[in-house]
Amino acid sequence: MIVAEQLVRAYGENEAVAGVDLDVADGEIYGFLGPNGAGKSTCVRMLCTLLLPTAGRAEVAGFDVATQASEVRLRIGVALQDASLDPKQSGRELLHLHARLYGLSKSVAQGRIADLERLVDIGDALDRRISSYSGGMRRRLDLAASLLHEPNILFLDEPTTGLDPVSRAAVWDEVRRLNEESGMTIFLTTQYLEEADELAHRVGIIDHGKIVAEGTPAELKRTVGTDVVVAKISGDAEHACAALRNVRGVSSVEQHGDEITVAVEDGPSLLSPVALALAEHHVKVVGLTLRTPTLDDVFLDVTGARMQETA
Repeated sequence: MIVAEQLVRAYGENEAVAGVDLDVADGEIYGFLGPNGAGKSTCVRMLCTLLLPTAGRAEVAGFDVATQASEVRLRIGVALQDASLDPKQSGRELLHLHARLYGLSKSVAQGRIADLERLVDIGDALDRRISSYSGGMRRRLDLAASLLHEPNILFLDEPTTGLDPVSRAAVWDEVRRLNEESGMTIFLTTQYLEEADELAHRVGIIDHGKIVAEGTPAELKRTVGTDVVVAKISGDAEHACAALRNVRGVSSVEQHGDEITVAVEDGPSLLSPVALALAEHHVKVVGLTLRTPTLDDVFLDVTGARMQETA
């Protein structure tokens, strides 16, 4: 549904996007991460036909973004960081206007707006002027507008920035529902790593205009290390280490005072065998915790900074 080959966008001698390749499958949720200024938004704007590529090519829904922009626009929904909402309109008026621009009949538009009211979740405010809306309300309205014509592909550029946890969870649920029930392809840029981890089938990380890592969240996390079980014990640590080295799936065992760190292939499945091995050797366990690599670890590994430091 989205294909890019050596996509470039230059401003003078500065290449904001410096040769990006993408291949997003039909029905996939693709998470797009990167530090500020890495080229995320510029790349999205080219895919949405708002910017022309300087070089390379891209197709969205089978149409070239440079030469068939109108065909692309009919098949995509877009909710960018800066929502373009007329403050003098009410939320309902804006949704009806969007519906008419996409050629929806009045009855179809009313049905679609009724379906989307749950997502908008702003109650009577839908009939108030947008100038009275909070930032979070504006973002929810913009998302609803992008879905009115039931697009094949939805571009979401940091859709939950500024939302409270309850509203963010509601947007997550709606993204999942759109993907699972209608098979909608979703291209998601986000500054929240847990959002990408929770929603994306695959993740791409862009830095200095280039894709520097790509894969499923699980694949990316495996590239930066194994799961670690940390056992805090009371007793003979050397005896405990010897017992744990014989557990299948344990890669290494290290002792740090009364704590033993155990590198394992699959943390969740190895917690019980580790605890059992310690119990069988009469080692008293004070605490047992599991740490798995996170997307923040991946981000740090490939960009040199943690995501929250770049937000």
